[in-house]
Amino acid sequence: MLLAAMTEEPGRITRRFLTAPMHSVHAHLRARMETIGLAARVDATGNLRGLRQAQGASGKRLLIGSHIDTVPDAGPFDGVLGVTMALELAALAEERGLALSIEVIAFSEEEGVRFGVPFLGSRAVAGRFDSGLLALADRDGTTVESAIRAFGLDPDNIGEAAAGDEAMAFFEMHIEQGPVLEDDKLSVAAVTGVVGQTRLTLEFIGQANHAGTTPMALRRDALTAAAEWIGEVEACARRIECLAATVGKIIVKPNAANVVAGSAELSLDVRHMLDTSRLAATEELVAAAGAVAERRGLTLRIRKLSETPAVPMDERLTAFVCDAIEAAGEPVKRISSGAGHDAMVMAARMPTAMLFLRSPGGISHHPAESVLADDVETGLRVAWNFLERLAADVR
Repeated sequence: MLLAAMTEEPGRITRRFLTAPMHSVHAHLRARMETIGLAARVDATGNLRGLRQAQGASGKRLLIGSHIDTVPDAGPFDGVLGVTMALELAALAEERGLALSIEVIAFSEEEGVRFGVPFLGSRAVAGRFDSGLLALADRDGTTVESAIRAFGLDPDNIGEAAAGDEAMAFFEMHIEQGPVLEDDKLSVAAVTGVVGQTRLTLEFIGQANHAGTTPMALRRDALTAAAEWIGEVEACARRIECLAATVGKIIVKPNAANVVAGSAELSLDVRHMLDTSRLAATEELVAAAGAVAERRGLTLRIRKLSETPAVPMDERLTAFVCDAIEAAGEPVKRISSGAGHDAMVMAARMPTAMLFLRSPGGISHHPAESVLADDVETGLRVAWNFLERLAADVR
């Protein structure tokens, strides 16, 4: 809640990549890191990192963290809770002499708000930061490279941010950002992976015409075609287990009350943990759109916007998380994430695991975003059990 006050907009939580409030966040977190004995540094993409080198431990270390940037008018816990919990774990490890080296990372950018591309911070740590990203510009014309330099960092050193062989694994704690845990009356869950996603734009093209003089049987109404197809999208998603399919945007032309719609452009977002299921559902929905268009005498145009494969978490580490949940006296729940996280980027570089905490009301990316103190306590107990298991495993 203290970090929430460090914002670009008074009265609203907005903290984008390497904007001025990031200095305040870094100062507070760095002071906390140093108080608990971590060696703190900031890498060339603005990730704040604190290392606890355990006495007598192997040369390997566990990376724990999440992000400290936000969406505009955000809630206080998305990303930031995972960072503050990671610091608490590092403090417990120091107090109890845990034989496990830990590096806490507060990623500088995950949301993609300022420059339109997400995960700038974790891309650097995973060794996947493309130098072409430096040329991206924000709405004010400031490039990523300029923002890095203005923050007092050197973009020529981004390669040095990449984790080396000393990194054994990555662990992220995060609010669920959805209603599943609350509906199940559970505090925490082990994350099995981040779902794959297909995004398309479909446009039904008919004929705009006078609403009063064009008989119903002679219309080529793009909007009614779109409405019929949207119903099929929902039916498909309800029929296929764990599929999420969403039409969230529609642009109708000419968009007048007394004119039959000439065109309707729609978004389609399809997500599933199994890529085969996602691709099959997408193919089915595209075919359904074609059938609707043909039956109504319309033209259909389709454009693929993006295709992101599912990212599974490491099975062994996820089993450790499940064991840790059970040891904390909680029911074991496995859940896939419908949203992207730094963990999906880190999973391409090293074994990765995630723990979700309940989001009251299922609300996130909104000022009403909250957590329950008891859930945070439970999450810390589970995470500590996870650390103990990992420490015993690497001895």
